[in-house]
Amino acid sequence: MKPTDSAAPASRLRQLVVPALPAAIVTVASLALATGVFRTLGVGDALFPGGAVGWSLAILTGVIVGHLVALGRDRWWGGTGSGAALALAVLLLYGWVPATLVSLSVVVLVGAARRHRWRQAVVHGAVDVLGIGAAALGLAAFGVVSTVRQPWTPLAWNLSVLPEVVVTAGGYLFVSRGLLWLSLTPRSGQLPAIPRTAVVRQALVGIALLGIAPLIAVCAVNAPLLLPLFAVPLIALDSTLWIARARAEEQLRDPLTGLPNRQWLLERTWTALDEAERIGVRSALVLIDLDRFRSVNDTLGHLAGDRLLLQIADRLRHALPRGAEAARLGGDEFAVLLPTTDSLTSSQRVARNLVAALSSPLDLDGLTLVLEASAGVAVFPDHALDAEGLLRRADVAMYQAKRDRSGVELYEAKRDGNTPDRLGLLGDLRRALDAGDVELHYQPKVGFDGHVAGLEALVRWVHPDRGRVPPDEFIAIAESSGLMPRLTEYVLETALAQVARWRAMGLEVPVAVNVSPRDVHSPGFAGAVAARLARHRVPPGALQLEITEHVLLEDPQRAADTLAGLTAHGVKMSLDDFGTGYSSLVHLRRLPVSELKIDRSFVARLAVDTEDAEIVRCTLDLAHSLGLLVVAEGVEDDETWERLRDLGCDAVQGWLVAAAMPPDETTAWLRARGEHGWHRESETAALAAEKAAERPSGQVLN
Repeated sequence: MKPTDSAAPASRLRQLVVPALPAAIVTVASLALATGVFRTLGVGDALFPGGAVGWSLAILTGVIVGHLVALGRDRWWGGTGSGAALALAVLLLYGWVPATLVSLSVVVLVGAARRHRWRQAVVHGAVDVLGIGAAALGLAAFGVVSTVRQPWTPLAWNLSVLPEVVVTAGGYLFVSRGLLWLSLTPRSGQLPAIPRTAVVRQALVGIALLGIAPLIAVCAVNAPLLLPLFAVPLIALDSTLWIARARAEEQLRDPLTGLPNRQWLLERTWTALDEAERIGVRSALVLIDLDRFRSVNDTLGHLAGDRLLLQIADRLRHALPRGAEAARLGGDEFAVLLPTTDSLTSSQRVARNLVAALSSPLDLDGLTLVLEASAGVAVFPDHALDAEGLLRRADVAMYQAKRDRSGVELYEAKRDGNTPDRLGLLGDLRRALDAGDVELHYQPKVGFDGHVAGLEALVRWVHPDRGRVPPDEFIAIAESSGLMPRLTEYVLETALAQVARWRAMGLEVPVAVNVSPRDVHSPGFAGAVAARLARHRVPPGALQLEITEHVLLEDPQRAADTLAGLTAHGVKMSLDDFGTGYSSLVHLRRLPVSELKIDRSFVARLAVDTEDAEIVRCTLDLAHSLGLLVVAEGVEDDETWERLRDLGCDAVQGWLVAAAMPPDETTAWLRARGEHGWHRESETAALAAEKAAERPSGQVLN
């Protein structure tokens, strides 16, 4: 999915402007600092005070640097900590050049101690230079231009100097924090919720820290040797700032596993998508859910479930590829963010590796447990352009993987009933069913002797604006929206009415109708089918219901009861798509079916693939040993026909025989083949030649 045209220019502009902002800040700050230094030296002034004041300030600066390095963390959002208070005090007394040197000493030395953050340290230092410059301009507005040679020494440090201090501090905070937000935060256009809360806390602590600045200035003028003692309140207040940050971070952690939580995931995903857009790569989100975890809680208790989740979280950490980040969203649901990914296929491959890692046996108090997992993958910008959309679509794909028992699914819009386009299509489908605009076509099944074994009813829909809608698309919409029972009722009603008409014409051929697992799990489904048969006066043997193995995956007992009720009414059952599900032999033993249909994926390559041929042969042997008839789907050529006949298949269905036809064409087709059945063109030509050879010479056909 591509961004809209209206969004694209803004996106390109943001890519051009915002990444260049840190470089512009560093450039402007460097030029301003160089200009200030040259001007100061040019007039013969000192860059920093000497004597007791200078040494005391240097010692205090060194203590602050050591404190920040000992914390071992970066200043979040630049911080308004002890270094800022000291720089503001020097600014008030000696001007912006000495204050800049103090600020850069703190930022550069701390950044050097954390070598992996030197780029961020450079930006922070440049921002502080510009913030101090803005504060100096605010002070100059009051006619105060202080230097080392002529420090600012008001007649009394009382409330009369409050306006100057407030304007100076306000200018520093406004410019420095504003530039930091523009240059270092996600470029999604909004300040995320958690940092916004932290900024409020930092502002309150920053006011307290900056309130110390005038006291430092007074002490520097009157008792400079006492300046190092300010390290105690500065460090105490600075530590309060870090405690506020730690509490904010706790809100982003899952208390059980220690993994980040949903709120962190959304914040981090916004940042990752912004960076992926800037450099022109993909980013992906993998949503993972443990299968049948609830049964562990119910059987072993919640404490055992918690210990199991701890093992899962630890295993997930070790299975992460380089650069990926994991989070726990709640319960047994986890997410993995891939900030950069090469392609949709590589994202799906990573998801499969993660699912495989989580699905290996776990030991819980000597009990070996195997928990399978299902994962959904959504990729930026193909599937969504924002963090919430990516998470929502990964969730859709994950539930699709659960329904299909496929392990991992990549998001597909055509299988998502929540997109505006599909919601509109859902409404149109509902109206089409009400108006009777959905049609049934019928595809024949024939035996190798030419006998017509039955017909399969296939639903077709021609949309008034979109034209023919593929059955897979609108059936998927019906299944995911709750409209499937209504569609099944419509198909059953239409098919039975057509069977009744054919029987009145003397065309007695059974018709098969596909039903979904949701239909089978619906209470009263067997009785509703029996009532429809009675209303149309169609014998139960004329109806066949095609089901898949998935009917037993969700609620096996209810499905078994429904199927037993249908067979008790005399309705025949056929197992469709055999070989594509899971635990096929177990399900085949439990399902009351009389017919088995081999999926077209095995039949299509029967003549050229020895493995597929062996699968078909084994399936036929198994089914016949259980007394089942076997129908091969997707037969399209004579060679496949011959191979199936040699293997002992009972009937075939596919384009070689006939495509699905509307009712009128099906009626004509049945009448044309009522007496002699269906035969391939080659067989018909050979039969005609044989009859011609048997006629006495000179006999002429009228």
